[in-house]
Amino acid sequence: MPGRRRVLLTAAATCAVLVAVLALRDASGPSGDAGRCRPTALLEPPCGAWFGAFVPHDKANLEEKVHAYEKRAGRTLDIVYTYHDMSAVTGRRLEGQLLTEQEQRVGEDRMLLLSWESKWWGGTRDQQPTWRQIADGDLDASVIDAQARRVREYGERTGRKVFLSFDLEMDTRTPENGTPEEYVRAYRHIHDRFRALGVDNVVWTWVITGYLDHADLFRRMYPGDDYVDWIGYNQYNYYLCHSAPWLSFAQTQRATHDWVRAHLSRDKPLMLSEFGTADDPDRPGRQADWYARVPGVLRELDGVKAALQWNHRDPGPHCDLSVAGDRAWAGLRGAVADPYLNQPRT
Repeated sequence: MPGRRRVLLTAAATCAVLVAVLALRDASGPSGDAGRCRPTALLEPPCGAWFGAFVPHDKANLEEKVHAYEKRAGRTLDIVYTYHDMSAVTGRRLEGQLLTEQEQRVGEDRMLLLSWESKWWGGTRDQQPTWRQIADGDLDASVIDAQARRVREYGERTGRKVFLSFDLEMDTRTPENGTPEEYVRAYRHIHDRFRALGVDNVVWTWVITGYLDHADLFRRMYPGDDYVDWIGYNQYNYYLCHSAPWLSFAQTQRATHDWVRAHLSRDKPLMLSEFGTADDPDRPGRQADWYARVPGVLRELDGVKAALQWNHRDPGPHCDLSVAGDRAWAGLRGAVADPYLNQPRT
């Protein structure tokens, strides 16, 4: 009996070790090598994908809203997505101020995606920047240099990088903001100005809508591999929001993914910079099931290294794309607990 007991205890201990090893492998990614799964210099997770979100907020309550979202999602976000305009940095106005105090506090434990738009929200028509003005350097002194220095100082003080997107979905902004060629000149000017001012903590993220009837615009508006670190696109299951058929998560993503890989870049990391689904009031569990399938599809999308859920409205009737109720939150919570979406951030 004592000998048999020792054998059983040894077998139990061996099983416990194997379970622990498998758990570590699942947590760190396919290889089980936590070191190999650390993010690259361009914040790319080699063994899986980041999970992030746009959380509706005011400039003064970002931290509170992010914590509330994370409580419902059951985890800390990897990436938090915020917006800014290109107004002059004056007084207490925060819309044009990259890296507000709230963003910096949130950024202590998360990465930030800053979407910088060539707009002056609430400004006059004459105050709206154009791509030509940006490309010609007209905003350098009043806007671009000040923001570049803020981003540089943040990196020097914290050692942290930020994702920065200039005029996301630029394919919807022409001709109002200028020509595709002027957009490319403006993007490159901002990039080069940041570099000239010693800003080395920006991961340049180029974000399109992903609608393939804009394919010619995507080609014309791509700034070039030397100017882009990540490529992002925003595709949704709109359903009643735009009187569209119900589309699975895979159906919303694969065609654009394959086009980008075939026509823009075969190796740039890709970001689903906005994804989400409308609810189906006639089938209460449909949104939950839609989110539950996200991790499996992500594994099949070559090079998709981040997925950011859009938890907000879109213009138009029936256009609430936020998570609708406890059942849908449970579906999302289960999806984002998947090991593939839980990668080491350091």
